[in-house]
Amino acid sequence: MADPRPVALDVFGGDKAPDAILEGAALAIAQGVPVVLVGDTDLLRGKIPRGAEVVHAPEIVGMDEPASTPLRKKPNSSIRRIFELVRDGSAQAAVTCGHSGAAMASALHVLGSIPGVDRPPLCTVVPRGDGGQLVLLDLGANVDCKPQHFAQFAVLGDAYARVVLGLERPRVGLLANGEERGKGNTQVRAAFGELEGLDIGFVGNVEPLGALRGECDVLVCDGFVGNVMLKTVEGTIEVAGRVLREELRRRPGALFGRWLLAGGFRRFRQRTTYDSVGGAILLGVDGVAVVGHGRADARAVASALRYARSCAGSGLVAAVRTDAAKRLVRLPSA
Repeated sequence: MADPRPVALDVFGGDKAPDAILEGAALAIAQGVPVVLVGDTDLLRGKIPRGAEVVHAPEIVGMDEPASTPLRKKPNSSIRRIFELVRDGSAQAAVTCGHSGAAMASALHVLGSIPGVDRPPLCTVVPRGDGGQLVLLDLGANVDCKPQHFAQFAVLGDAYARVVLGLERPRVGLLANGEERGKGNTQVRAAFGELEGLDIGFVGNVEPLGALRGECDVLVCDGFVGNVMLKTVEGTIEVAGRVLREELRRRPGALFGRWLLAGGFRRFRQRTTYDSVGGAILLGVDGVAVVGHGRADARAVASALRYARSCAGSGLVAAVRTDAAKRLVRLPSA
């Protein structure tokens, strides 16, 4: 039986808030996802979608404010309140498209980390060229990492691939500038030894192109490198699509071909755009916390809400807790 509790949504997080957030909530509710809207009720009068619950949170954290704002200056902010609802058991998951730093700080402060996890990483899936999905982490939560943090990311990513993607023995790769064991900087070379000693399907160093071709199921890196890689993939897909459209428009004779390829273009977009998943999950905190794209539209918000509910219902947090207890508690902490 599906969990009847709602997914808590930060109404005032994101470049297009609150309108796109409310539209996305309405879409998700129509698709059967229970949603509780969290934000200033005075600003939401007359805009609340039918079927949505509302929790008052009068403070808003702006994108230009420090990540510590919800902890020190705005304890009644919507970006913090969503995680309190998860902690208290009133919501099964939380979603925000707002300040990512503030979201991560709030989630870690309110929910706490699972024992054995020092640095919860952001994790998402990227489409691979072979039709599969690549689990990529960290995406920016931890830009400076020690070798043991890479090991933690590997265990968390392995759990995600097994529980969410249904892979029996995920292949875990370490992002590097070459496949040979000695490749990478000092940090990556030290991390190699940590991952090699884990009871996971570690396949060694993997280059970006190899990962996207399907050489691994989980790709581990620090948050700086992961964030750059994700944005490069997103940017490349966006530019490639734009160039192709321009070329087809430039030649009148290509219009017929464009019509014939319309279905393929649509499927390509569904597989490659960020709004197909809607967000990244902060793995290792004691609850489901999803951080959406800052420029998310209604469709992306709805996807993030469905994704958060799916993660909550999959038993992912329990699996991470079990794996961390077995594989990480003996590793040196930060």
